[in-house]
Amino acid sequence: MRSPDVLCMLLLAASVFLLVGCTTTSTTTSGGTTREVAPSADKPDPIRSGRVRFELATAYFANGQTDTALSEVKAAISADPNLAGAHALLALIQASKGDERAADESFQRALKLDPRDAGTQHNYGWFLCQRRRYGEADTQFTGVLAQPGYRDAPRTLLVQGICLARAGSLEPAERALSRAYELDPANPTTAVNLAEVLYRKTEYERARFYIRRVNSQPDLASAQTLWLAARIENKIGNPAGARDLGGQLRSRFPLAPQTLLFEKGRFDD
Repeated sequence: MRSPDVLCMLLLAASVFLLVGCTTTSTTTSGGTTREVAPSADKPDPIRSGRVRFELATAYFANGQTDTALSEVKAAISADPNLAGAHALLALIQASKGDERAADESFQRALKLDPRDAGTQHNYGWFLCQRRRYGEADTQFTGVLAQPGYRDAPRTLLVQGICLARAGSLEPAERALSRAYELDPANPTTAVNLAEVLYRKTEYERARFYIRRVNSQPDLASAQTLWLAARIENKIGNPAGARDLGGQLRSRFPLAPQTLLFEKGRFDD
């Protein structure tokens, strides 16, 4: 049985950029010149209204108030149908509610309005990966990483590597995760997933290096990381090391399924 992704990111918040400012409209005078005037106080500005509702929806969604967020984001889109970020947020909310078809359509609508929004591309790629649409997911991740000046490459490389590993593409998965580790060596999630990929490639010594870095910090070690380390020691031919890790599993996580697997000696499950 193939082990699940360890510590992989399950919540990827939407990248939302609010540009709420003073909106002006143009008007032409009788002399043919153009001047800028503020919107009438008694006539609501739909674009500003849409962005304010969008900001509220984002806050509600981040706070776990999904139904309220859904109501607000729909109001935002009603006020300004061309607000790409609102469609992207709607997609995340729909996905969280299990409405996959609607979420897919909302992601596509958001990217049609703003094809280069890196946050939307990243989140759509993860959405596709979770639905085993691996080729489409990788296209989104590759597109994000190709954008000049993209500042969140470690996060995207991490989820790209996780997705490639799920697809069984271990070589490109290792490349993506190794690059993510180079850019952010302090991220334990990257180290664990890289160790898992290397274990599956039977590169046990290299896998040991990365998983030891995580397990050396007690607040980061988990039943999953200790079990991965025990399996690595077993493959290397270090039964004493595997027993030591098993003892840590027993003492710290006695009811974990990984502890039960260790007790039964099922290192290859």
